Amino acid sequence: MTRELFTVGPVHVEDDVLQAMAKPMITHRCKEYKALHGAIVEKIRKALCTDDDVFLVGGSATVLIEGAVRNAVNDKCLGISNGSFGKRFIECSTSNGKDVTEVHVPWGSAMKPSDIEGKVGSDIEAVHWVSNESSTGVLSDSVKLAEEVRSQNPDALILVDAVTSAMAADLNLPALKPDALVFGTQKAFSLPPGLAVAVVSDRILEKSKTMKNKGFYTDFVKLKKNADDNYALTTPPVSLLYALDYQLDRILKEGMAARYRRHDEMAKMVEDWAEKNMNGLLPEKGYRSKTIGVINRGELDFDAFHSALKAKGYEISNGYGEVKSSTFRIGHMGDVTPEKLKRLLSAMDEVLEEMQ
Repeated sequence: MTRELFTVGPVHVEDDVLQAMAKPMITHRCKEYKALHGAIVEKIRKALCTDDDVFLVGGSATVLIEGAVRNAVNDKCLGISNGSFGKRFIECSTSNGKDVTEVHVPWGSAMKPSDIEGKVGSDIEAVHWVSNESSTGVLSDSVKLAEEVRSQNPDALILVDAVTSAMAADLNLPALKPDALVFGTQKAFSLPPGLAVAVVSDRILEKSKTMKNKGFYTDFVKLKKNADDNYALTTPPVSLLYALDYQLDRILKEGMAARYRRHDEMAKMVEDWAEKNMNGLLPEKGYRSKTIGVINRGELDFDAFHSALKAKGYEISNGYGEVKSSTFRIGHMGDVTPEKLKRLLSAMDEVLEEMQ
């Protein structure tokens, strides 16, 4: 049975988006590809209000998270975590041999400037964190975190996982000034998985020139050389790029302000439902995700609830990590609309009534 996905990712992909992938194949060194790649880069820049370089790499976003670390950090960095994916970012650093000062914030709480006060010394080459923590549904204020980093060590590079925030929550890149902002296609782009995107600064590209052991696939100098000619370093998923180009046209037609408002509205809908029917949302107020509702489930038998919901044609996500057994998650990002979300919440109401 086909189910509509309200998951944390991959998410539901509309039929017309899938159809955009059905164009005839082209080689990745022809002039048609060059035009496609260049158009995508410019549209991403326009959507995110940035003039920085944009890299497009086949793979999940994790490949460019590792790449950011390998191009930014010779020895020491600081990693802030408030959930599973912040911990994964730290693991990407430690597994690449970096000396990481770890700052762990309680799950459900936002990362705040006070959490890193006095910790960004002159020996810290980069600070990294997840802007929107998928396991807890916390959207931290990345601009304030970045400002705190710069106040302590202006030379420290800023690396941000924006996997479930880019294109859905306003990250304010002109103020954030990230040195690497990384995301993928299977979240708020509402595309199939398979393509990683990074917005990178001149600062990290200069640092990359001095770095050793960056690998081949994650060498930002190599990626930059090809990107300057609107080419990929290695064979890209061309069909997925067709769909990305199509989606970017839709995103820009909607307008980023309207897109952010739509995600705000859906986040409020899930919050209201959770307050009425469950034990509210996990994250602290004022820092709640625009794309993921992480709901305290109390005594709810989630497996039974989810099975019944699937039978009605909907799929959501279980909890994750340390809060797996006490929460469940609703993804409301990308092409999800308030009208579609309302139908899901109505079906969830029906299931709860049937379970009484």
